This record gives sequence, C-alpha cells and structure tokens, in this order.
Amino acid sequence: MMKRILKKITIIVLAIIGLAIAFYFLFTNFYPSFGGDVSKARKLVYQKSPQFKQGIFHNSKAVPKDLNFSETLKLSYTFLTTNVPNGRPKKDLKVHKLDSAAVANYTKEARLVWYGHSTFLVQLKGKTILLDPMLGQVAAPHPLLGENRFNKSFPLAVEKLGTIDAVLFSHDHYDHLDYETILKIKDKTKRFYVPLGLGVHLEAWGVPKDRITELDWWQETQLEELTLVCTPAQHFSGRKFNTTRSTLWSSWVIQSKDENIYFSGDSGYASHFKEIGEKYGPFDIALMECGQYDKMWPDIHMMPEETAQAGIDIKARKIMPIHWAGFKLALHDWTDPVTRLKIAADKLNLPVLTPELGTEIIVKDSINTTTNWWKGL
Repeated sequence: MMKRILKKITIIVLAIIGLAIAFYFLFTNFYPSFGGDVSKARKLVYQKSPQFKQGIFHNSKAVPKDLNFSETLKLSYTFLTTNVPNGRPKKDLKVHKLDSAAVANYTKEARLVWYGHSTFLVQLKGKTILLDPMLGQVAAPHPLLGENRFNKSFPLAVEKLGTIDAVLFSHDHYDHLDYETILKIKDKTKRFYVPLGLGVHLEAWGVPKDRITELDWWQETQLEELTLVCTPAQHFSGRKFNTTRSTLWSSWVIQSKDENIYFSGDSGYASHFKEIGEKYGPFDIALMECGQYDKMWPDIHMMPEETAQAGIDIKARKIMPIHWAGFKLALHDWTDPVTRLKIAADKLNLPVLTPELGTEIIVKDSINTTTNWWKGL
C-alpha cells in the first residue's frame, strides 16, 4: 500500500516538474521580451574575441562562479523571503520635467539628464544620445515577475523625444535592456551601439541589422566628431537560464574634443578601471555603478567604497553614483549606496554629484550644487 502511495506521489511530482519545464521553454521561446539567441554562425565570428571561449564570453578574471540549480534556487529563495527595512522609498521619487522642444533644439554645453537607475539622456555636440534606456516599470521579462520602479514618470516621456542619434547599451540584463522601450525608440533612433552579441535582441525586436554596431572591448568607432569606445567591465549577461554569458558586457567612453565621459555599466571592482583611466582618462565625469550589491555576489557589483576607489582609478574629476534610485534588486536599504559612497569619496577627496531625477548635469561644471534629496524618503 505504502509503495503504491509513494509511486503516485513520485509520478505527481515528476509531472509537476515536467509541466514547469515545458511552461518555461514555451514561455522563453515565444514571449518576445526574452529577445533573440546567438546563432552558431555568430559564435564563429565571436571566436576572434579574446573574451569568447568555449562558446561563451568570459571576464578577465574567472568570475562569476556559475551556480548550479540548487544554488540558484537557494539564492532566489533568500532574495524573495528576506525582509529589507527601507528597501524602497516611502513614496514615488520626485522627477523634474523637461520641455520636449527645448530638448529637441538644445545646442548649449554638453549635459546629462538622469532618468534613474542607469538611464541617461546625453546631449553634446548637437547629438542626442541615450545610455541604457530602460523605461519600463519592472526589471523583468513580465510585469508579474518584478516590483515596480521607484518613479512612475520620467523627465521626458520617450514618446515626446525627437530623433535619437545614438543609443548605447552596456549589457542585456532586464534593468538595462527593455523590450517595450526598444519598441518605442527603434524607429526614431539612427544607430545602436552595443557589445558583441547584444544585437541579436535588437534584431529580434525589429531593429534593422544595418543600424546596429557591435563592438568588442577596446574597440573604437566614430559618430561624426564623437569617439565611442567599448571598454571592459567585470559582470555577466543573459536573459534566460540557458543564455548566461552568451553576449558581452561593457562600459563606455564618450569623447569629443572638449568633453570626456565615462559610463561604467555594471561591474565588480577590478583592474580594468585603472587600465581605462590610463588609456582614456582623465574624465570630466564618470557615471559609476553603485547599488544592487551584496556579499553573495561581490565580483559582479561594487560595494560603495569600491565605487569611490574606482572613481580614483578611472581618473575622474567627479563621479555620479548610478544603478540606484530605480529598482529594488538587492537586499540593502535603498539609500545605503549613496550614503556610504559619499563617506568613502570624501575621504579620497573625490567630488560626488547626486542630482534629482530630471535635473540638468553640465559635464564641464566644477560646482557641486546637488543636495541629499533622498533623506527622509
């Protein structure tokens, strides 16, 4: 009798697992937000890259450690069940609004406008550029799979943006590359610049291949009088369990004859910051990852103190913390990144900008008028 019961239970459990696996493959293969897959033909091309080995991309150091299925489940369980005091602001973040005509006709000195997390509007030398434009409400493949972002509105709705000269992406994670955002900007964007492999997602979402430029680390390209450099980062990629590290991740350098900007993307602390600083610094401003860190994943995201040191390594005249004030993707207090960073940067005599969402950041400005606007929220 007991054997028959155990047999039935085993059959039911296996059936549930089988249904879950079948649902996962149907969901990931037919739901468009997962993007495209790197073909065998593209992999042959990527073999020329020093970063591409055994069919996937690698960091210069042997990180991160690949988690097995049970480790992945344990990490997911910890994240989903841990209560984080002050993990989110008490109310939606204030957003300063931009005038669409003023943005379209902007011809003054180089400036940045922060949209929260890692998204920026950049205007310099008559060009309008977006960095990691993630304008969705949830950093996940489906709205039911994540928490809403900290701001409901944006400085300027993407629908009101005019022609976009260039879009730069650092990697393909959901808090940086968003399907719905691409649908809104693809027809008004002249060119997309991405690290190797990421173009497969854009192509899957209808972006013509001839408007996508894929670059490896240390490769440069010109956008008229601007130089764009795809520079290293220590991170990983993947939009599905079976596509981890199938596309490359990067940071970016944006240079004109007058301005020099660094955008870190996502990265753990490593020697590449000094290498980039030696080759392309000093920078007028460095937009530095500072948020979504944890001792469980120390190699792929920096602790705030490391962010400050990376700012010194990169030879930045001033830094701005990014990858915070957008989403709850880790287990720390939502203001912990900026609070700790300011303390660490002060010890290093490194200026830190902390603008509210939507306020203008002049690239060459040496006067810091930003406030601790997050206090009490």
